[in-house]
Amino acid sequence: MALVDNIFTPGVFTSNARCVYVREYSATKGITKMFGNTEGMPKAMVSSKSAESVSLASMIDIGVDEEEVSVLMGYNLGNVTWAGDVPLAKFIELSEIANDAEKGEVAQRKLDVTHAKALGLFMLKGLVNSAITRRMIRGQNVPDAYYHVQKVLGPKPYCALQPVVANIRAIDPSKPSVRADRAVTERGVSVGFRVFLPRSYRWWVIDGQHRRFGGEMVIDWLKDVTRSGKYPARGGLFDIKGDVTPDEMAVWLDALDCARSFATVKIEFHLGLDIDQERQLFHDLNNLGKKVNVSQATEYDLGNPINNFIKERLLGEQTVHSSDRELKDWAHDDGSVNTKDLAAICAIAFLNKTNVKSASPSVVDEREAHVEDLWRAIASIPGFGQPQARHKTVAAQPVVLKALAKITFDLLFSNRRPDNGDALFGDFLQRITAIDFSHENMMWRYYNLSDEERASPELDGLASYLPDAGETSTEANRDIGAYQGGMMRFGAKHNDIYPILADMIRWKLKLPSRRVADPEETGQA
Repeated sequence: MALVDNIFTPGVFTSNARCVYVREYSATKGITKMFGNTEGMPKAMVSSKSAESVSLASMIDIGVDEEEVSVLMGYNLGNVTWAGDVPLAKFIELSEIANDAEKGEVAQRKLDVTHAKALGLFMLKGLVNSAITRRMIRGQNVPDAYYHVQKVLGPKPYCALQPVVANIRAIDPSKPSVRADRAVTERGVSVGFRVFLPRSYRWWVIDGQHRRFGGEMVIDWLKDVTRSGKYPARGGLFDIKGDVTPDEMAVWLDALDCARSFATVKIEFHLGLDIDQERQLFHDLNNLGKKVNVSQATEYDLGNPINNFIKERLLGEQTVHSSDRELKDWAHDDGSVNTKDLAAICAIAFLNKTNVKSASPSVVDEREAHVEDLWRAIASIPGFGQPQARHKTVAAQPVVLKALAKITFDLLFSNRRPDNGDALFGDFLQRITAIDFSHENMMWRYYNLSDEERASPELDGLASYLPDAGETSTEANRDIGAYQGGMMRFGAKHNDIYPILADMIRWKLKLPSRRVADPEETGQA
């Protein structure tokens, strides 16, 4: 005898002509065999007799063009949902993004390829980690090449993706038309379903389009590398060129296989949402959350090589002390540097950028000794790192430290670095304590001085180092700060101010002026 059951409303029996599922308990396999519905007639998922002969037409009708997905039932705030884990490659293959008007209604934002590429590199790290994990689970030896590749990519202690949210538009929860196995325990408790989805049922990504596109970039990159035996000359996921060694090839082949089988993505499937519902869900998922602040990200994200440098080389060796709090009252200055500012200062020194996102392990490894030397020199500035440091020296203000980082990058790592950049940098570090970092130094107040004061011998030649020969401009910010009560407080618009402060320091130390040529300058000054 057969009982009719509906997997969308467990425990409710129905005989709806367009919503029929037949339930048959199997004592030997511990599952419930579910049968789909075709015009009111059950369609057998598998033959009930192992020796039964079937025609080719019957085989096609059984559903060779279906994808099996194991799911758990859920009711997200009362809405029917499925939660499933699928291999990364399968997710890429069967999903779509509703940001192309030619494919239908748009329910997504414009794709940010740079962000997707960064996520792609993150997933590549995860796939290498998964290849190592799978070998360990299988009791296989992990060759040194796996750890070498891991180091080149930038090791992360743990890699995981947040769940993707998708909508299967073709399924109406009130009128289901897919087949499924119910998995039950020996006591008859349901633990999930094995759903058989027609491959024509696309998974429309609501939250996770950049993860999806980044994953697609990873799969394409791995296919290209393993087929050609060469790394892409340009446009790769990370900075590596040349031929793939046999040891590296084994790693990439293993990573690609993990993407197809072992490394999964968790997906929350919503069913039958219309475009307005998709758009509302997209808005709620992306607009109601709160980002991790930069200070906490710097402390927690050990997958970034600059963050690792800060934690291990600067904080670990107590060259500098950091704090998560924003210092507004200088009376409470304990001499620490805000963690967010510390990351920005190091990003300028390493990359000439104000954030650490694009840092690669190879670049940081090559440059970290010089940047560490910079911080040792900074730590030797009188008053720096001490209680009430901001009262004692302007060098305790982050924007001044960004200026010192800018000089470091320009002398050592810029495409237009001077031929004697190393020697100039060494001289810069030796004489850094000779700079007058006191609040009274007229150099810091240049733009607040009268023409007569600017013409004083003490500031002779400074104007030639400054933008527009020291003239103020309505098109650029020259309001670098104010001198009040014996204190020089620089402004909050650091990107406008620190290049000008760097020019002042260059003049003081008689370093080459960046006015000569600086193609990497982006108009910040």
